[in-house]
Amino acid sequence: MIRAFTLVALLLLPALAGCAVNPATGERNFTIMGPESENRVGREQHPQIVRAFGGAYPDRRVQDYVTRVGRSVARVTETPTVEFTFTVLDSPSVNAFALPGGYVYVTRGLLALASDEAELAGVLAHEIAHITARHSAQRYSQQVVAGLGAAVVGAITGSDDIADTFSFGASTVLQSYSRDQEFEADTLGLRYLGRAGYALDAMASLLGKLDRHSRFEAELTGQPAGQIDARNIMATHPRTLDRVERAAAVAGPGEGRRDRETYLQLIDGIVYGDDPDHGFVRGQSFVHPGLGVRFEVPTGFQLVNGSRQVVAQSPNGAAIAFDSIRTEPIMMTDYIRNIWGRSLSVTDVAMLEVSGFDAAAAGSVRIQVRRGPLDLRLVAIRKEMTVYRFLFLTPPSLTQPLSGELQRVTNSFRRLSPSEIAAVKPQRIRLHAVRPGETRAQLIDYMARERGRERRFDIMNGFAEGATPPPGSLIKVVAE
Repeated sequence: MIRAFTLVALLLLPALAGCAVNPATGERNFTIMGPESENRVGREQHPQIVRAFGGAYPDRRVQDYVTRVGRSVARVTETPTVEFTFTVLDSPSVNAFALPGGYVYVTRGLLALASDEAELAGVLAHEIAHITARHSAQRYSQQVVAGLGAAVVGAITGSDDIADTFSFGASTVLQSYSRDQEFEADTLGLRYLGRAGYALDAMASLLGKLDRHSRFEAELTGQPAGQIDARNIMATHPRTLDRVERAAAVAGPGEGRRDRETYLQLIDGIVYGDDPDHGFVRGQSFVHPGLGVRFEVPTGFQLVNGSRQVVAQSPNGAAIAFDSIRTEPIMMTDYIRNIWGRSLSVTDVAMLEVSGFDAAAAGSVRIQVRRGPLDLRLVAIRKEMTVYRFLFLTPPSLTQPLSGELQRVTNSFRRLSPSEIAAVKPQRIRLHAVRPGETRAQLIDYMARERGRERRFDIMNGFAEGATPPPGSLIKVVAE
C-alpha cells in the first residue's frame, strides 16, 4: 500500500503543479499546493510541531512580544494582508522555521542567544521571506512522501512516539533549503527588516553567534568537526556570513534601530536549556528529577529532549528513543511481547534486572523504512506502576559494533537519590550590569559552573574571545 501511494503521488506531481507569479520574487512558482492547501497544511501540522518541540513557551509576555515584532515585519511584505501566526517553542534548541500558511516558529533557545530586537526581527524576517517566496510550500511539495519512513516505523511498533522519533529526520520543516532559496530569503528578509525600521546588520551579527554556537555545541557533545545538530538553525538554514553580506549589498545601505535594552529585559529570567517538567540534558546524561531517574548515552550521540520522549542520535545513523508509560501490573516479558512489540512478532524476549528493577529486552528485529533497513531492539524497565522504555535503532552494519555501548545505556539507568533530585534545577538567563572594576573572571563566575562556560559567556553576548565588557554594559549570564 505504501509503495502504491508513493508511486501515485510521484505520478501526480506534474499534473498537480501550480504556476503563478510570486509578488515577492516576481518569478513563477511551481508547487502542488495552492493557497487553500497551504493554509490547510499549516493548520494540520501546527499542533504537531508545537507538541514535538516541547509545547509553546508558557510566558504570555514573551509570546506577545514576538508576535508584535513578527507582525511589524509581516506588514511591510508584498502580501501585508496575509495572516501570520508566530509561536515561541519551549525548546532549548537554537532554531527557527516556517510552515506553509504563515506559521512561523522560534525557539526560546534562539531567543536566549539573540541580543536585541533587531536580531529577533532578522530571524522572523528571514522565515517570513521563506513563506512569501513560497519556499516552504515548494519544499513541502518536494517532500510530500518524506514522512512515510516514520509512518512505517510507527505502524510496525504501534507507537506514535516511535514514529515521532523519526519524523524529525524526515519532517519537512527540518529539511535544508537550497543555497538559492537561502540567498533569496536573506535578500527579501533584509528588505523587510529595513522597511520595518530595523538595522540591516542585525542579521549578520546574529548569524555570527549562531555559527559560533553550533560549533561550540558540536565540540561539547563530541560530534565530529562541522557536525551540526539536526535541530540547529545552521543545519536547517545552511547559510554563511559572506552570503548574508552579499544579500545586504543587494538590499543597499540603511540604518535602523536595535532596541537592545528592551529585548534583554524581555528575556531576563527565560528558561535556558531543558524545561524542568521534561527533565534535563546534562552533557551525555539525561536526568529527570520529577521521575527520579537518569541514564547516559555514548559520546557522539546528540541528546534532544522533547515533551513526550528523549531522542539521542548519532551521525552514523544510530538512534535511541526513551519514554515512559503508566501500565497495570504485568510481566515485562509479556509487556514487550504482547503490547509494546506486538506488531513485531518478537520471540526472543528475555528477563533482565536493571539497577534492581524488573526489566526485559527483545532481540533485534530487522525492519524496513524509507532510508533503508534498520535493526530495532526494545528494552522495558518497570519502576512501580511506570514502565520506562528504550528503543534502539541501528543500521545493520553497526548493530554488532554498537551492541556493547547500547547495552551500557540500559545498564546506566538508575534511581536518583534525594540529594541528586534537590541539586538539579533549571538554568535561566539573568542580566547583570557590569560594575566598575569587575574583572572578566568575576563576570564569568556569575555563570553556572559547567564545562565551556567561558566560551558560552562570549558567544551568547557576542563578545570576542577573552573580551571584558566595559562598565555599565548589560550582559547575559546563565544562572541556576
